[in-house]
Amino acid sequence: MSDLLITDVRLIDPAAGLDAPGSLLVRDGCIADLGRFDPPEGVPHFAGGGAVLCPGLVDMRVSLGEPGFEYRETIASAAEAAAAGGITTLAALPDSAPAIDDPALAYLLRARGEETGSVTIHPYGALTRGCRGEDMAELFLLHEAGAVGFTDGRRAIASARLMRLALSYTRPFGGRIIQFAEEPSLAQGGCATEGELATRLGLPAIPAAAEAIMVARDIRLAELTGGAVHFASVSTAEALALIRAAKARGLNVTADTAPPYFDLNETAIGNWRTYSKLSPPLRQESDRQAVVAALADGTIDAVASDHMPLDADDKRLPFAQASAGGTGLATLLSLTLAQVHGGTLNLAHALALLTARPAALLGSPAGTLAKGAAADLCIFQLDQAWQVISGKLPGKAQNTPFDGRALEGRVVATFKAGRRVFG
Repeated sequence: MSDLLITDVRLIDPAAGLDAPGSLLVRDGCIADLGRFDPPEGVPHFAGGGAVLCPGLVDMRVSLGEPGFEYRETIASAAEAAAAGGITTLAALPDSAPAIDDPALAYLLRARGEETGSVTIHPYGALTRGCRGEDMAELFLLHEAGAVGFTDGRRAIASARLMRLALSYTRPFGGRIIQFAEEPSLAQGGCATEGELATRLGLPAIPAAAEAIMVARDIRLAELTGGAVHFASVSTAEALALIRAAKARGLNVTADTAPPYFDLNETAIGNWRTYSKLSPPLRQESDRQAVVAALADGTIDAVASDHMPLDADDKRLPFAQASAGGTGLATLLSLTLAQVHGGTLNLAHALALLTARPAALLGSPAGTLAKGAAADLCIFQLDQAWQVISGKLPGKAQNTPFDGRALEGRVVATFKAGRRVFG
């Protein structure tokens, strides 16, 4: 593999506290040098034009259509969308068909990621067999096969006893339970956040408290067992207050959110706009503001795409019957940068939420520009404007709740192990 010199870039590595102009040298797929140094002669170079160069993004919550739902998306099409979004590492939810509840399937998913040449796939292991919420899967064997955590994906673990057992069982080997925080009996049949809008639209509703109730239960179970629990796609002020308090007490509790919950509120469903039907549902404006505040104060550890590919026919239904979920790989960076442009986050903090912090939660070596690390790189122009247009996004899935949204900040090149895979 030939060397590559990337010049005229703003180097930002949140893991090292680096933010400075300079160059970066790639050798044999790894970072050989960075900063200000005498470049070797005759090395091919990429002119950054003053763009930001940061570690390739680490997306810790992605649904892949494959296996089982290839009509929605394939690993190859997801890899294409990820590369366009600057993502070089992702963690795949296990609620596929079949579910990733067998070590062989975890190995297979990792191998399929390597085959793309553009993205590393870290599989989550199913917490229960078939993600049915009944019998605990072989968690230690999944861990040995490379599972970076255990979850039933978009299904909450309803049984407190089962959650307690899982937290206790995974503690000795450092496993982490990822919980979709929604009390199932309160959420059953609902499709919008309970309140005036849901009532006016005649939609079955889910109380926002369904999230906080599950968070409160599992924080107590984490305290009881000493286990590690991570709450995914947190979207309400009440739940965030509980997580903030748990962290202050030193509990092993972490959380992520997704761009819809800090960029949109419930009004985005408009007159039954199914592309904005998500799970959890979009919340009231006060909750959105609470999510923004939690990004700034460190209560939220990472921003994930919560990418859920769906076919157009999954969405072309009455709102209550349409499938919930939105695509998010290609828009993850730009939507997070909107908080930088709006003054809520500084750039290094925003990039930490997309690189070093999720990498640490996953136990992944990604998310850094350290010398010797794999040259997984994202280069973007901070102020370049573009518009999200459903039907013109990279990859197969086009079900974005951000259709028509104008954004600033666009990926111009993505490198995986020193090889250019986008731009």
